[in-house]
Amino acid sequence: MLKLESVTAGYGRTRVLFDVTLEVPTDGVLAVFGHNGAGKTTIVRAAAGLVRPSSGTVWLDGEDITKASPAARVARGLGYVPQGNQAFPQMTTRENLQLVADGRGADGTSAMDDVIDLFPALAPLLGRRAGLLSGGQRQQLSIARALVCRPRMLLLDEPTEGIQPTVVRQIEDTIAALAGRDGMSVLLVEQHVGFAQRLADRYAVIERGRVSASGDNRDGIGLVRELMAI
Repeated sequence: MLKLESVTAGYGRTRVLFDVTLEVPTDGVLAVFGHNGAGKTTIVRAAAGLVRPSSGTVWLDGEDITKASPAARVARGLGYVPQGNQAFPQMTTRENLQLVADGRGADGTSAMDDVIDLFPALAPLLGRRAGLLSGGQRQQLSIARALVCRPRMLLLDEPTEGIQPTVVRQIEDTIAALAGRDGMSVLLVEQHVGFAQRLADRYAVIERGRVSASGDNRDGIGLVRELMAI
């Protein structure tokens, strides 16, 4: 569904990724591991169109989107949940969702109902300002906002960071339900190896901006733990 092919990218003159090739399986989950500063977030931002590769190609469902804008990528079926539980703090939970839904016309109302079904904890919080939500609630809202767009390819950057275990499990169950449903694929950037292990079909480890290991999750999680020193 999504492929980064020989991608080199960074910020200004600083290169962060070097000749990175990754492929997210259709209807499946690719987990990307790595320590802080390894380049994981830059991979997601390159896929989302927020960082332009200096070389290499980004493919979405067989289409070259390397030069496409972030908005064009969303229109083609890509959803992005950045790190940090982001939402508009002065807006209510409902308004945060409605802002996205309005761009989808009549389908937006149906999509809002669907995401509330996926995250029932948000239902009693629809009238509460996002800035007053807990970290776990804001993370669920962040994912829900991306899902209102009904993406075929979902990018998740550290979705468990700073979240209590009970909410982590809820997020895990939701991602597991989404992966493969209606052709949805997921690129999951994580440091929580156990969480990603339960979800991923394939894995890749990033070290200093390069892919140091990759393979099938069933065969490689021990290697991941060794490389991550966990």
